[in-house]
Amino acid sequence: MTELHLMTVAELSAALHAGRVSSVELTRALLARIERHDRALNAFISVDAESALAEAAAADARRHAGDAGPLTGVPIAHKDIFCTRGQKTTCGSRMLANFVSPYDATVVERLRAAGVVTLGKTNMDEFAMGSSNETSFFGPVRNPWDGARVPGGSSGGSAAAVAARLVPAATGTDTGGSIRQPAALCGVTGIKPTYGRVSRFGMIAFASSLDQGGVLAISAEDAALLLGAMAGFDERDSTSVELPVPDYTATLEQPLKGLKIGMLREFFAGLDPAIEQLIRAALALLHAQGAVVREVSLPNLPLSVPTYYVVAPAECSSNLARYDGVRYGHRCEQPRDLTDLYERSRGEGFGAEVKRRIMIGTYVLSAGYYDAYYLKAQQVRALIAADFERAFHEVDVVIGPTTPTTAFSLGAKSADPVTMYLSDIYTIGANLAGLPAMSVPCGLLEELPVGLQIIGPHFSEQKLLNIAHRYQCESDWHLRVPRGFG
Repeated sequence: MTELHLMTVAELSAALHAGRVSSVELTRALLARIERHDRALNAFISVDAESALAEAAAADARRHAGDAGPLTGVPIAHKDIFCTRGQKTTCGSRMLANFVSPYDATVVERLRAAGVVTLGKTNMDEFAMGSSNETSFFGPVRNPWDGARVPGGSSGGSAAAVAARLVPAATGTDTGGSIRQPAALCGVTGIKPTYGRVSRFGMIAFASSLDQGGVLAISAEDAALLLGAMAGFDERDSTSVELPVPDYTATLEQPLKGLKIGMLREFFAGLDPAIEQLIRAALALLHAQGAVVREVSLPNLPLSVPTYYVVAPAECSSNLARYDGVRYGHRCEQPRDLTDLYERSRGEGFGAEVKRRIMIGTYVLSAGYYDAYYLKAQQVRALIAADFERAFHEVDVVIGPTTPTTAFSLGAKSADPVTMYLSDIYTIGANLAGLPAMSVPCGLLEELPVGLQIIGPHFSEQKLLNIAHRYQCESDWHLRVPRGFG
């Protein structure tokens, strides 16, 4: 049998079902692996071995009683933005460093019901604001492929943990690329579903019209299994869409003959030729399976970065107003009065990037600037969404690179926020339009992973997972493991 840590969720599910391994044995093995490797990665903020082993024992009992599903007993990790009952939920911030959630987020609740075992909570950019996982109060996460480089953000802890095979899968959130970008930089599979497909209840808000929960895993098949358990209508989330959830695994093997792929012209302008070569090789592989590839243009897409960095900070300034030192979260010592309590609690609790975005957001929402910035950004957002809609009248999906570069060095962009923001230039458009999108590994450039991004129309997750799976049936980039973690 393949070593446990190298097995996908689908393979672990089969091994558990066949009785070749128990959930307790599997959980112990992965906990030991986290203990051995995570000091070098800092991928986890917290690990609860006692709770994980208790959940594993319950999963084994459930399986013995004949009440097991495909995910029963499979260990995963949660990004530390999902409220998890009885455990710390920090959002990578000093502001919530001691917050213990009294309830489960819907995503956590549904995965618990499916029988997964929670090993711990993964590190992240503070309040999901960042592209490198360097803004976390708990220190930066390191990329398993090269410890001197970033894993991407904000779901960098989840991506690094999966890439290093500390867990077979982990949850993440994506506001402007925060699942797909770290998935690309760490060489794993990541999917951001359609806005409203996965409940945001209990997922601590950054930008409410953009945030969406999703999955990071080894393979598209694994992502399909987990997304199927997570997705669905939730009356506690006013943005949740009331549509039935299909069986995402049922159509994975569907042939690609006749599939119309749009190659995004704007994504190839100025792209590193070596990355472009890998993307074109992936497109050639899909073409060999019967897909038709043609070039498409989204003329307003280059405006996605400035649009996003008006809309997202505006929403963050509103969402983070609740952290004032009064009800919960960090409170300063011995405040002189209420104003001092607010100012020092927020000043001490938030990091530099969060403060920067709160200030930008407050400015663009202020009287005299709302029309010039926020309203204009929402108008451009509508144009970007219309570009995608027009493209999907011509093609089934659009494909291009996930990121403009491979993983950059720790600290390389920390002093220049604008340069850092450009790391998400290829991913933001899907969030602004509320579209499903995913990244799959498609090669290595100087021993660093490169990601292929697939974007589809609303609620086309089945199609994206099918394309990704068919690609992974003909390639093995998703099975490559960083040196030292095999």
